Amino acid sequence: MKIRLIASLFFCLVGSAAFAQGYPNKVIQLQVPFAPGGTTDIIARTIAEPLGKALGQTVVVVNKAGGGGVVGANETAKAVPDGYSLGIATVSTTAANPAINTKIPYNPITDFSPIINIAATPNVIAVHPSFPAKDYKAFVAEVKRSPGRYSYSSSGTGGIGHLQMELYKSLSQTFITHIPYRGAGPALNDTVAGQVPMIFDNLPSALPFIKDNRLVPIVVAAPQRLAVLPNVPTFKEVGLEPVNRMAYYGIYGPKGLPKEVIDKVNAGVRKALEDPAVRKRIEDTGSLIIANSPEQFATQIKAEFDVYKKVVTEQKLTLD
Repeated sequence: MKIRLIASLFFCLVGSAAFAQGYPNKVIQLQVPFAPGGTTDIIARTIAEPLGKALGQTVVVVNKAGGGGVVGANETAKAVPDGYSLGIATVSTTAANPAINTKIPYNPITDFSPIINIAATPNVIAVHPSFPAKDYKAFVAEVKRSPGRYSYSSSGTGGIGHLQMELYKSLSQTFITHIPYRGAGPALNDTVAGQVPMIFDNLPSALPFIKDNRLVPIVVAAPQRLAVLPNVPTFKEVGLEPVNRMAYYGIYGPKGLPKEVIDKVNAGVRKALEDPAVRKRIEDTGSLIIANSPEQFATQIKAEFDVYKKVVTEQKLTLD
């Protein structure tokens, strides 16, 4: 703790501008707060190499899973603010989990320096083919007809799938039982197998099953209808715009990161995204390129946290 405090004071005394002139002069670590293979990991590894080229230094991806992303996010929050230890920010680590878990060891609003939102991913409510409804109008009629009869799976309590579905339930005045799993993979497997009738999931992981007709998409959280699901309405179209929230994948560092470093990394990501191959790799996950400013990303994180904190309060959600 003393070393980190001394380091922080050093950067303040030396001056961030002078420090940033030589940044970066060693390897940069980009921490992913989840296990390899998911959308977060894919986007991190896609951006790491071209970002390193743009900055003139190697960017190494390190996976630090645990606690629904909390373990890795906490390491980023507690890192020395020198720009060499950055992290991937997600809705789960900066909004959903902090909104429901009062024991999280960091403040998602004050303990990070937002740099850029790389991309955002649509989310989808999808049902097993045996479900008696195949479109949104029939879906909402069915769940309202039988309150509590149906359940939905999610990647776990406090994740975006859980809280976004609870937001949907609150606004649509429906009652659907939550079945939490330890990850999206197991939740998807049981939904595809018909053990749970529906799931609220990130589109990239659900899409292969939708394409194979093993899941039926009902409604998506996206700015507009998606080319891959042209007949599926958005939440805004069905009158529930507050649920029309996508999952973001951005880069942030610990609080106190020099502005010049933030700006360099932001510019580096933008430069990397000029490569059509990089953009295509990200878009192939079902994600949309965002590439906004640090200020815009900070505002977005705060807005997401506020939304899910309200959901937790109104729905009286707990981790138990």
